[in-house]
Amino acid sequence: MTQIAAPHSTSGAHSFDKPKLDAAVNPATLIIFVGLLAVGLVFTAYSIYSDMDDAQVHVRTFLPFFLLGIALLVALGFEFVNGFHDTANAVATVIYTHSLPPHFAVVWSGVFNFLGVMFSTGAVAFGIISLLPVELILQVGSDAGFAMVFALLIAAILWNVGTWYLGLPASSSHTLIGSIIGVGLANQLMAPTGHSTSGVDWSQAVKIGYSLLLSPLVGFLCAALLLVLVKALVKKPELYKAPKGKQPPPWWIRGLLVLTCTGVSFAHGSNDGQKGMGLIMLILIGTVPTAYALNRAIPNDQVTQFEALAQVTQGSLTSYANGVPAPADIREGVAAYVRSHTLAPETVSSLQQLMGEISTQISHYGSLRAVPSEAVQNVRNDMYLASEAIRLLLKADDPKFDETTAKNLTAFRKSLDNSTKFIPLWVKIAVAIALGLGTMIGWRRIVVTVGEKIGKTHLTYAQGGAAELVAMGTIAAADMYGLPVSTTHVLSSGVAGTMAANKSGLQWSTVRNLAMAWVFTLPAAMMLSGGLYFVFRLLF
Repeated sequence: MTQIAAPHSTSGAHSFDKPKLDAAVNPATLIIFVGLLAVGLVFTAYSIYSDMDDAQVHVRTFLPFFLLGIALLVALGFEFVNGFHDTANAVATVIYTHSLPPHFAVVWSGVFNFLGVMFSTGAVAFGIISLLPVELILQVGSDAGFAMVFALLIAAILWNVGTWYLGLPASSSHTLIGSIIGVGLANQLMAPTGHSTSGVDWSQAVKIGYSLLLSPLVGFLCAALLLVLVKALVKKPELYKAPKGKQPPPWWIRGLLVLTCTGVSFAHGSNDGQKGMGLIMLILIGTVPTAYALNRAIPNDQVTQFEALAQVTQGSLTSYANGVPAPADIREGVAAYVRSHTLAPETVSSLQQLMGEISTQISHYGSLRAVPSEAVQNVRNDMYLASEAIRLLLKADDPKFDETTAKNLTAFRKSLDNSTKFIPLWVKIAVAIALGLGTMIGWRRIVVTVGEKIGKTHLTYAQGGAAELVAMGTIAAADMYGLPVSTTHVLSSGVAGTMAANKSGLQWSTVRNLAMAWVFTLPAAMMLSGGLYFVFRLLF
């Protein structure tokens, strides 16, 4: 007798009423989607025009602005792909527990991704940027700078789209970090013999690597422990059951699941949205430095405070210079330290002199808005070099600064960063729209993997809530410390952790595929971006 498979089965793993994910798109929704996309593009173009007009940028050739437009579209495209790749994780639990209808859940998540981007701090954005080779950051408007931006963004998009097509919840954060490392290594390998150049800031890479490596383990263990704890404390049998048919859960369970989905979406927007922001700022600085290299919104009274702080900080470094005179090229003296992280006898005196020159220039012009276009890039580069050198010196064991000097250096670096590391409101809005709209398409593949293919039984309400709560907390904590983490890894490993804690069993073929994506994302992205960087350098 022929055995008939149970309806809605998932490769024989488990049987349940699956949510309807293939419903036709409402024409009104499509119109709103296209309308928001058009509004975002027009708003971005108008904002750039307005900023250029305010900075009195004179257009002499349209080629740089053509490259600017292409680069911005690629950067926003990365955030768009990030939206439908990562945010599917946030809605999988509410969809598979029937807490929210699929299309409503996706729109809901998109709205809170948008809000998460808008309220982000920018710390993650510039943490990512600090991984790049220092000379490419300083000369981002050069041929090599454009090759860098296009290579790492296109590599990240290709890998994200490929893993999405296969239904694998791979990490956009891993992908972007791998792309940046690939560009850095390629830049170092392509340097002429005897020419000193930088590759990757490995100390920063290790710091970020730890956050990316540990976050899935945190997701797995914490979600499992949380589920065990809830079972011990909350004696509500309905909380530990799978949905019956397609009926929504009791209101209090439903409210909890919607709340955690909202939190994950907001945290995802706050953390992941910043990765595109930092790259967009690099593009803008390289193409239109007059408008974007320096924060023109800083009030004039802060310039006076900056000069006083520079003078005090210079004086506090005198004893650490050990009487060694600064070299003729003080910028190279500082840049050599930033590249090698090796303290030379002239490093501190070079930094002292550079601080003095920065202070003199700002004092001469009176405000950042008054810095002439031909000097903007040099002033910004001096500030960036000084800030990076201070960051490295404060982390190093040699020299060991006294408390007063360390405080002065920290305060001076903060002033420098306020002048160079800023994100205009329109950039946040453009990224928020791209990420928010990205959540509204292409989400089904990843949702099915998280909802059906990790555990052998249907996701219970408690399992969904525990996985989402841990993901929300982990991402929010990482955002506070300026570290990128993977929403995908934290949440999918959290679901696996709850399945293990509930003794529900895991579908090891899916777990193996997830682990392989986790392992191969970094090297694959590195090879893709490194190869593209090599090709683009030849083309440009």
